[in-house]
Amino acid sequence: MTVIRTPGGLSLRFRPRALAIGAGAAVLAAGLGLVALGSGDYPMGPADVLRTLGGGGTPAEQFIVNELRLPRLVTALLVGAALALSGTIFQSLVRNPLGSPDMLGFTQGASTGALVVVVLGGSSMALAGAAVVGGLCTGLLIYTLAWRRGVHGFRLILVGIGVAAILTGVNGYLLTRAPLMDAARAVLWLTGSLDGRGWANAGPLLAVTAVLAPLVLVVCGPALRMMELGDDTASALGVPVRRLRLVLLAAAVLLVSFSAAAAGPVSFLALVAPHLAKRLTGSPGPNLLPSMALGAALMVGADLLAQRAFTGHQLPVGVVTGMIGGGYLVWLLAVERRAGRL
Repeated sequence: MTVIRTPGGLSLRFRPRALAIGAGAAVLAAGLGLVALGSGDYPMGPADVLRTLGGGGTPAEQFIVNELRLPRLVTALLVGAALALSGTIFQSLVRNPLGSPDMLGFTQGASTGALVVVVLGGSSMALAGAAVVGGLCTGLLIYTLAWRRGVHGFRLILVGIGVAAILTGVNGYLLTRAPLMDAARAVLWLTGSLDGRGWANAGPLLAVTAVLAPLVLVVCGPALRMMELGDDTASALGVPVRRLRLVLLAAAVLLVSFSAAAAGPVSFLALVAPHLAKRLTGSPGPNLLPSMALGAALMVGADLLAQRAFTGHQLPVGVVTGMIGGGYLVWLLAVERRAGRL
């Protein structure tokens, strides 16, 4: 831990290794994004892409970069960062490495809201709005059911798993009630896809992330680190545990809901990014900023792989994140078993 004291008396504490990992992941995400902006049916070199982003280039290049590829890239960066941040919050609050919105039912709740709109025949914007409402309602339901003189990690996990199982069945039934074409569109959305994403998809998530990320990182981050010592210890240190837990849960649910609205329920990213951050930084704390940077890099890399891995055919990005995340989870379980911790 390095401490820098400013002339005004403020103390800034940071871990150099964690800062280096976060900066490296951010540079990697930017590099992958530059490759993504220049690749496709109309290939462009990095210099051409940068010139176009700076206002130069031909009208065709400006349209391709600024209107077709850049919104997709920005959506990928925001979704990756938001999911990673929400996964870090959930894992820290429930004190369980498997605590993520995929496991706790929040992603399924957002999917239920979207599927209701599909069955009723709503527009794409209505589908996105319903995903947000579904995620928020699911978060409120889980919080209410898990409340018993406060919300604690183990009870929250059990309630979340039960709600997730129920909503998975509801989602399957809703798919059977949707018209064939709408059901096919819903299945693509449920897989997690960035295909055809524009500024209208990225805008709401950008606004929510711009508000919640500083709140979590600056205001709640130090207290979240103390909460990992236990509720009693954190309360003794002056942390308002119940109020802070409610604020953090609300922030995490909002991030998940708006991410699902932007790109569908992308699987495993919220689970994998915090694990990678903890392993790379060597820090037992929440690792909020490195997790966000790694999540953004993973999302952009997965989308680039989904677009270019098979010539003439694009995969939904959720397929790639599911394969990578599932493989990482199996590897992690094998490592833990060999270490005697399972």
